Amino acid sequence: MTTELMCLLAIAMLLLALAAVSGTLYGAQTGPAMLLGNREKALPAIGAAGRAARAHLNLLENAVPFAIVVLIAHQLALSTDLSRGAAVVFVIARLVHATAYLLGIPYIRTLAWSVGMGATCAMAALIAV
Repeated sequence: MTTELMCLLAIAMLLLALAAVSGTLYGAQTGPAMLLGNREKALPAIGAAGRAARAHLNLLENAVPFAIVVLIAHQLALSTDLSRGAAVVFVIARLVHATAYLLGIPYIRTLAWSVGMGATCAMAALIAV
């Protein structure tokens, strides 16, 4: 398995972890009855639960383009130092982003988001050339 695909797997695991954290924090906020119900009258997630939910959604939104470029690169048998490095940088940036989001650290979160987006764009540019 290529480094890029391993990084994609790491992002999938991070998505699952954030979903678990988000659900756990939301359950602590609302109680188990809300989690077990159909959530038609769900309360909004606030505080740490809200940050966890937003971190999860943000990762999902950014994982899709990353996955697309990784899978295209894999289909083209394109694995270079740049693509491997960009994939690793993306994973590290998203770990920092998730941590900063959960802890409520805005500027680090935004910087990490920018670095991750840059890594995805670098991989896309490599494919386009």
